[in-house]
Amino acid sequence: MAEQIKVGIVGAAGYTAGELIRLLFNHPQTTLAFAQSESQAGKPIYATHTDLVGESDLTFVADFDLGACDVIFLCKGHGESKKFLEANSVPKTTKIVDLSHDYRLKQSGNDFIYGLPELNKKDIQTADKVANPGCFATCIQLGLLPAARHHLIHGEVNTSGITGSTGAGQSLSATSHFSWRNNNLSVYKAFTHQHLDEIGESLTQLDGESHAINFIPYRGDFTRGIIITSYFATTESEDKILSQYQEFYAGQPFTHVVSENPDLKQIVNTNKALVYPKKHGDKLMVISVIDNLLKGASGQALQNMNLMFGLDETMGLKLKSIAF
Repeated sequence: MAEQIKVGIVGAAGYTAGELIRLLFNHPQTTLAFAQSESQAGKPIYATHTDLVGESDLTFVADFDLGACDVIFLCKGHGESKKFLEANSVPKTTKIVDLSHDYRLKQSGNDFIYGLPELNKKDIQTADKVANPGCFATCIQLGLLPAARHHLIHGEVNTSGITGSTGAGQSLSATSHFSWRNNNLSVYKAFTHQHLDEIGESLTQLDGESHAINFIPYRGDFTRGIIITSYFATTESEDKILSQYQEFYAGQPFTHVVSENPDLKQIVNTNKALVYPKKHGDKLMVISVIDNLLKGASGQALQNMNLMFGLDETMGLKLKSIAF
């Protein structure tokens, strides 16, 4: 059997870290070397991630040895990854996957590869540092990348999307309480969402020109999943567009072009993305759906790790949807 990959998680008490730990416990080639958390140090991992009772007796730690790891996942809050890497010396032999937005943009001049496998798989395979995409950014891009590649987008892109409450993280806020979120919807960060810049960079990478994206995000009254609807003007026929989308995602094990309007339950608890392109007059509508904690965060992070270590990218990620 191949040598185990030793994994460290920094900021291990949040939703994305909990999801990542679950995946790692069921990955045949990884060993969790440490799970760091200042707030939970000394407590069993299952005390915070309660579904892991009986899975492991590991405890959260405050101190850690980066040299003991082959790869570290940074699951701290936005802005914290940069502070951590500035304060800690990571050995050159230790790979990094960052789940914050700190290193996603090329324009910031960092040496991280943007970790969307459907866009940058070859670069990820040779990378030592990968910036995991945002959840909304992943879902929107998977709906638009083939259109950008084939220069189908004429003018602006209009996009709306609804995300589950886990997208807001584990910290309490006025909009995360059950009594507020249940049976409720609200718009937030209209036209200004922080994921727009990384989406713009990716579309420009493929299209050669930028397109304005008018994005209206919604808070949903459910826990997991993102559903996106994007539309834009195009002159190409629906049959040709469908063929172009299918060709673009051929060989991508997690992204599937579908012929029926998708729903969230098809992808919740999986690393899948479903993409549904449909022509309406002179406009193309694309619906895309993902699980925000898996393909939108921890599942994609593990997919990136697999690619970085030359493993089958689906290893540890063959998950079952909730279905009903």
